[in-house]
Amino acid sequence: MNDAERISVLPIPRRTLLAAAGALALPAYAQAPARLDTLTVAGWNKPITEVTPLLVDEDKGFYRAQRLDLRYVPGAGGGDAIRNILSGQADVAFTDPGSLFAALDKGEKLRAIYDIYPQNVFNVVALKSSGITRPQDLKGKRVGVYSLASGTRQNLLVMLHQAGLSESDVTIVVTGLLNFAPLMQGQVDATAATDTGLLVGRRRGLPEVNVMEVGRWLNVSSDLYVVREEVYQGKKDVLRRFLRAYRDASAWMIASPEEAARLAVKRAIDGSDPALNLDVIRLRNAATVSPLTQRLGLGAMDLPSLQAAADAYRKLGLIERPIRMADVVASDLLPGK
Repeated sequence: MNDAERISVLPIPRRTLLAAAGALALPAYAQAPARLDTLTVAGWNKPITEVTPLLVDEDKGFYRAQRLDLRYVPGAGGGDAIRNILSGQADVAFTDPGSLFAALDKGEKLRAIYDIYPQNVFNVVALKSSGITRPQDLKGKRVGVYSLASGTRQNLLVMLHQAGLSESDVTIVVTGLLNFAPLMQGQVDATAATDTGLLVGRRRGLPEVNVMEVGRWLNVSSDLYVVREEVYQGKKDVLRRFLRAYRDASAWMIASPEEAARLAVKRAIDGSDPALNLDVIRLRNAATVSPLTQRLGLGAMDLPSLQAAADAYRKLGLIERPIRMADVVASDLLPGK
């Protein structure tokens, strides 16, 4: 599936457009209260175009309208985001299910409260000239990942295990976000990435590639908002307001991708190219919606899918303990609940 097809997979639900219309009518400053509650999000990365809904409060006022002073702590992967909430440096983690499962496997008490991207956006990419066309071909190869704490590594391991391989069958190389440069320079044979990472790579001269989409093996959410049990129990009102604001910001980005792309120029550290911003934003908009969110609204969590993923991680040996996701998923804070 090419980028254009991916972008047009699902229609935008009517409730999303209505929410976006309300968000567009929101005065940026008029409703800002005198006192704001601080809420800190631990990201899996730096403030990049992908997370524009978290970056534009100075322009749009989504969080201040919910009496929140939103702050952002960068990280290098979903594991970093979870470590930042466990250490108390942040309230909410923007993290992938694999990193969540790994933390739960270690006995951490966590709750998933919002599905950011219900579509699996991870892939493994190799140059056409490499002859690597399927996961089995990765045996003995060097494979790049963003970081050892990232969803790229977690999803790579899922793909390897589904092919009867393990992490020891490949050499994992930490490349950082600019992982297609090492691929083009021959420093790695393949690289794990996301759909937006592949988009940027192609815009920067990546030659023809073979793309193995992890969703073909495990189609589960790419990212969730996760909090510690203590924060979930003690800050429900603040968390509800945060999720309402994030929902409104996401609905705005779906309804107004061109405006979001323009604002990313000044708010995202990688946002200097408005045309590229727009392509990235359209991909993220497509990943934000699903048949379930069409019925229940943005952020709705697919408990059976998350349970199937947790079971798959255990079956594949990626985690040791059984995880009962019904004890982890908390939908009561979602907008409209």
